[in-house]
Amino acid sequence: MSTSRCRRWQEVERLRAERNAVANKMKGKLDPSVRQALVEEGKNLKEALIGLEEDLVGLTDKLQLEAQSIPNATHPDVPVGGEESSVVRKEVGSQRSFNFTIKDHLQLGKELDLFDFDAAAEVSGSKFYYLKNEAVLLEMALVNWAISEVSKKGFTPLITPEIVRSSVVEKCGFQPRAQNTQVYSIENSDQCLIGTAEIPVGGIHMDSILLESALPLKYVAYSHCFRTEAGAAGAATRGLYRVHQFSKVEMFIFCRPEESDKWHEELIMIEEDLYASLGLHFKTLDMATGDLGAPAYRKFDIEAWMPGLERYGEISSASNCTDYQSRRLGIRYRPAPSEPPPANAKKGKAAGGPTQFVHTLNATAVAVPRLMVCILENFQQEDGSIVIPEPLRPFLGGLEVLSPKSK
Repeated sequence: MSTSRCRRWQEVERLRAERNAVANKMKGKLDPSVRQALVEEGKNLKEALIGLEEDLVGLTDKLQLEAQSIPNATHPDVPVGGEESSVVRKEVGSQRSFNFTIKDHLQLGKELDLFDFDAAAEVSGSKFYYLKNEAVLLEMALVNWAISEVSKKGFTPLITPEIVRSSVVEKCGFQPRAQNTQVYSIENSDQCLIGTAEIPVGGIHMDSILLESALPLKYVAYSHCFRTEAGAAGAATRGLYRVHQFSKVEMFIFCRPEESDKWHEELIMIEEDLYASLGLHFKTLDMATGDLGAPAYRKFDIEAWMPGLERYGEISSASNCTDYQSRRLGIRYRPAPSEPPPANAKKGKAAGGPTQFVHTLNATAVAVPRLMVCILENFQQEDGSIVIPEPLRPFLGGLEVLSPKSK
């Protein structure tokens, strides 16, 4: 396909050059018959160009689709295989022992009057929900706590657009028009709803050349996320675990290529510190090649124990995407000069070496519904109440316990 495109491009360039030559010939004083012949030649060249340019656009689109199917390279230490080949690199805490019959978050939420799936199903369809009462306060607390904690690490807070151009989604490594896509596309437009703040944050410096001295650029972004969850079904995905709309706090870093492995470790450490401070039992996994997705060079997932669901569930991931996204988004940086410019250097000439693509990394600080499942199920008491983890209490006005509503 690239050979065909190259040939078409060469033919287009040849015809453009001929058309320009004809146009130049017509500038002088000419015999009417000669001028008419040149007009006819120019018209024929224009018509030929239109057809070739249309073919070229079609070939370019096909080439772009083929290129999008090529994933990033893979870190040499990544386990090879499907999800089952992923390796546990760390485990924190242990499963809590209960001396009473435990409930899942759906039953707890019903008894505490925290959410309403039935009304949301009538209004919006399945996998939507209303949060009510203290659940609303708990969502706000989780978001504010996460932004507060991550900001202390030098991250700039952002609230992002939640509708973006399809081209930006594609450049970040997602395929909004593919079969079984997780992306909601807006009909008769070139826009999509975001599935993660990674996409609008990734695009914030699109087509830019950054100063090396400005790197790393670190953001912590709050947004709502929208996912089709195509193919997701079964008891393991019930309730809040897998939904079409949810709130999330995302971390994102633009950095120099030689520092991306270091920042990847920093991101997973931030995640682990956040969840450990809540008292959760979880394990960190080095995800296998078959579960990386197109953009990720390496990905660490965190799975927390959810006793009501009787399994571990993913609550976050941290990915190093190297220059996979930045090449498509056109995000470069200009290295600082190793030596001061000479006194006779030309004014206005850019100092430093040639521009290089930055590396991008992203990681979840808080996916609200998943953490809500963890908190409700892990910290339930025999009387049906929920003990609020201490770090969240200042963000809940000092509230320590969610208690069942008196009848």
